[in-house]
Amino acid sequence: MQALNITMNSKLYVGNLASNITEADLQQVFSRVGAVTQVHLVLDPATQQSRGHAFVTMATAELAAAALSELHCRSLGGRYITVTEARPPQEAKGRMSEGFALGATSAFNPGSQSEKPRQRSPRSSHPRDRRR
Repeated sequence: MQALNITMNSKLYVGNLASNITEADLQQVFSRVGAVTQVHLVLDPATQQSRGHAFVTMATAELAAAALSELHCRSLGGRYITVTEARPPQEAKGRMSEGFALGATSAFNPGSQSEKPRQRSPRSSHPRDRRR
């Protein structure tokens, strides 16, 4: 049987952050585990306040694994933080143009009936409609 070769990313996702946590705070906490190469606290573009999550990049994948195991569910700023391996960014979903053929003509015409009109069956199965 072959052993699985699983590699971990050195970038970590940190969630459930209190609004008063700064990049410097995260740098200090994660540097206790090992060398931190980058900290990015995600801010709301309109208010410049924290959105409650950040990305921390450790120097190596081994340090990232150590930080994940040591800091996941640790109390920071009055909250228990979530530390997981960061996933690659995905394309934004939910745009209005998705699912619509812009510029194409639609086969739907509300004024025409493409199906035959439904006919009522000669006998109804409902007891009130039966005649005695």
